[in-house]
Amino acid sequence: MKRMLRRLFRIGLFALVIILGIVLVKTLSFGSRQIPIDPVSGIAVDDVAVQRLAEAIRYPTVSTDKGIDTAAFIGLDTFLLQQFPQVHSELSLKKIAQFSRVYHWPGTNPKLEPILLLAHLDVVPVEAESAADWTAPAFVGRVQKGYVWGRGALDDKGSALAILEAVEHLLKDGFQPVRPVYIALGHDEEVGGYGAQATARYFADAGLSFAYVLDEGSFVIDDALPGLEQPLAMIGLAEKGYLSLELIARLPEGGHSSMPPAQTAVGVLSQAISQLQNNPFPAQIAGATRELFMYAGPEMNWPVRAVFANLWLTEGLLISQLSKTNTTAAMIRTTTAPTMVRAGVKDNVLPTEARAVINFRILPGETTETVINRVHRVIGDDRVTVAPLDSNIFNPAPVSETSTFGFQVIHKTIGQLYPEAVVAPSLVIGATDSRHYQEVALQTYRFRPIQLEQADISGIHGIDERISVANYEKSIQWYYQLLRNSTE
Repeated sequence: MKRMLRRLFRIGLFALVIILGIVLVKTLSFGSRQIPIDPVSGIAVDDVAVQRLAEAIRYPTVSTDKGIDTAAFIGLDTFLLQQFPQVHSELSLKKIAQFSRVYHWPGTNPKLEPILLLAHLDVVPVEAESAADWTAPAFVGRVQKGYVWGRGALDDKGSALAILEAVEHLLKDGFQPVRPVYIALGHDEEVGGYGAQATARYFADAGLSFAYVLDEGSFVIDDALPGLEQPLAMIGLAEKGYLSLELIARLPEGGHSSMPPAQTAVGVLSQAISQLQNNPFPAQIAGATRELFMYAGPEMNWPVRAVFANLWLTEGLLISQLSKTNTTAAMIRTTTAPTMVRAGVKDNVLPTEARAVINFRILPGETTETVINRVHRVIGDDRVTVAPLDSNIFNPAPVSETSTFGFQVIHKTIGQLYPEAVVAPSLVIGATDSRHYQEVALQTYRFRPIQLEQADISGIHGIDERISVANYEKSIQWYYQLLRNSTE
């Protein structure tokens, strides 16, 4: 018996040495994927550009399911025409769906595939209940304490204005692109991007195919990952899909609440919701998220670097850790979020029907169909019907590649303007207008050249949306450099 135990101990020790050797070799060979790039000095950006963004915020270009404020969009149209005279005299402009805008900057070599820069001019509304909590009113467009405050500063007028500022600078410098450039500014991204859909059809009808598309999405984030001391600049390769399902529990028994059945419609619905929340979609480290760790991992300190270098061994542990926070959990699974519940008319009346809406953000690899099928299986109750809500429904966007001209030129430009940052691919957990352009572009990327702390992200669609003056100036410099890098 002792001999057998000694043999098992030696076998176990030998296996452990082999595993440790593999871990060591993989960690030491976990090479950097960063491109050596010399930083550049950004162009000078004056205070007038900052004031222009503040003034653009003063036009409340809110879009909702009920429509848009046409007066605000007309005012913003006039403002852009006045403030960017060379853009509007040297680039052609086409209005689509009334308020979406397409600029075309011809290149000297029209045989080259053009690039397409996207942004949107509409913003989400401000809840009346939270208006008093803003440091500066949402649509005053105030510049104070080193920030431009207001709705749209981050999402996404800041992008639109920065792109136009960069083009205006290039035109003043006498720059002429070799590769053609298109700029598309949507007017209703926040409610589905119907302007973007019409713009994409316009491009398709014209037979256009883009070398790459760049839209809003990921940022340069400080303290993004444990073990990574540098800021992390994430280039979104893909974005999650979107589906809302309505669950309806119907029971024939109504009546008085003093004589309830074993389960009411509310109880049946609650049980269905509980089943979905207690059985989340399986987590996986794949696609754009896996690429993120392959790029960021080699730049991390030793213990964490070993974890990412050896996902064959550590993937389960990493999934467990990532699942502990909402942001990182959303990167590794299709999320399930009950958002609306409705039932009953009076406190002592048994409802015969109870309804709930569950929102799913779908991980690449899943589809709306696979999500619906799984929901049926998990609930497993014929008393609950499941049907898509009449709203935006779309599958995840395809995962773009990292070996392409588009990714490389975006990577290079980040390195020039953010030399201290680690560049990595990522998955965008929200939705952007870029998903509508799949027919005219095989490669789509999502990056906003702004350096944020985790706390700053809450301003997007939230209270006190703002962008620092330094960040806005850097974003103008970044688009200026991107256009040079992409079209010279």
